[in-house]
Amino acid sequence: MKSAVETLDATKVKLTVEVPYDELKPSIDHAYQHIAEQVTVPGFRKGKIPPRIIDQRVGRVAVIEHAVNEGLSGFYAEAVRDNKLRPMGQPAVEVTKIPALEGTPTGVEGELHFTAEVEVRPEITVPSLDAIAITVDDVEVTDEDVTERLDALRERFGTLVGVDRPAAEGDFVVLDLEATIDGETVDSVSGTSYRVGSGNLLEGLDEAVTGLSAGETTTFETALAGGEHAGEQAQVSITATTVKERELPTADDDFAQLASEFDTLEELTADLREQVARIKASNQAVQARDQLLEQLIAATEIPVPQGVVEAEVTRHLESEGRLEDDEHRVEVGEQATTALRNQILLDTLAENLEIKVNQNELLDYLVSASRQYGMDPNTFIQTVDQQGQIPAMVAEVARSKALAVALRKIEVKDGAGNVVDLSEFIGTDAEDAIEALGETRDDESDIIFDDEQPAASEPTA
Repeated sequence: MKSAVETLDATKVKLTVEVPYDELKPSIDHAYQHIAEQVTVPGFRKGKIPPRIIDQRVGRVAVIEHAVNEGLSGFYAEAVRDNKLRPMGQPAVEVTKIPALEGTPTGVEGELHFTAEVEVRPEITVPSLDAIAITVDDVEVTDEDVTERLDALRERFGTLVGVDRPAAEGDFVVLDLEATIDGETVDSVSGTSYRVGSGNLLEGLDEAVTGLSAGETTTFETALAGGEHAGEQAQVSITATTVKERELPTADDDFAQLASEFDTLEELTADLREQVARIKASNQAVQARDQLLEQLIAATEIPVPQGVVEAEVTRHLESEGRLEDDEHRVEVGEQATTALRNQILLDTLAENLEIKVNQNELLDYLVSASRQYGMDPNTFIQTVDQQGQIPAMVAEVARSKALAVALRKIEVKDGAGNVVDLSEFIGTDAEDAIEALGETRDDESDIIFDDEQPAASEPTA
């Protein structure tokens, strides 16, 4: 098979492929076999109909079309591999020549020719990591930090008590709501509990309910958040039936014994101080990661395949039933462009750093993802495998690992100029080497996965 690549622009190429008859013949033979199993011809058993009879009854054109459709995806994939392309979208395929319809084709008369235009990952130059400086926040635990965490724990054990006063921020109010549009009721709900200040129900509700006492009613105008009238302006009437405040338990030794494994408040607060320190240290790692990505993106020219962006935007809007929402389309387009730009950068960085993803890393990622979807890990992994998404998962792990490995090569300092050790969160090269060595000593099922792109959608004639 011969193939050649023509670069159309920074993110699109055109493949020209010529498949000799000998390489297409297995697909033609299979086409005869498949058609023989589907048609009925008097005097012949199904599956035993000779090719010449199929040519007479069904037509050579149908056989060739079947063979081309069957073999095209494989020939396309082979051409992609031969030319070391990284497709990012569906190819636009045009068959320009098919084997001759009469007799047994030989030479050029028996060849299949096709072209495929496809958007690919662009070639970019990632700046040297030596030129990057990162400064993160200090890990300083204040008494206010500890008090805030202690109060949050006290809230978990608090009790709601009815109060005879207007509702204030932080109170819990039981509400009856009725929404009307042009005087017609379009939605209503009774006895819903709402925490004033949470902002998670309707825009403007916090302002309307603040200062409302039990038994009082008020109205306000807002855009509805859900249902068939979502986004439409409505008049909303709210009645507060109960106002309650959270009564917190006293912070003492008895509370420490109730809320933790500690016997004294002093022991509990010491543990909370350590928790805050760990959280702030973890935040340093997140800060460093985000800064590294921001600096790399800012210093790199990254052309983005617009067809891939548009396909993602359309998929997203279709899932929400908002294809005609032009304002939202712009917003989703910006998000998709940013995500794709980050992906291109991190995939290139992973290649430059020769990132490998081992089986344990992939498994940890899949188990974590299964929890986010609320699925059994085994069921989730089987579903992902059946959908052919394992390569995409491998690539995602490689991107995260690339950032971690890159951070190991950069000196990270805090605001005071002290070098920050992030090894607890990003690992070390020595740990990777030991783990990789352990993988290679296991049985053959413990594969070291190379970073790879998800396969592009298969073309058809």
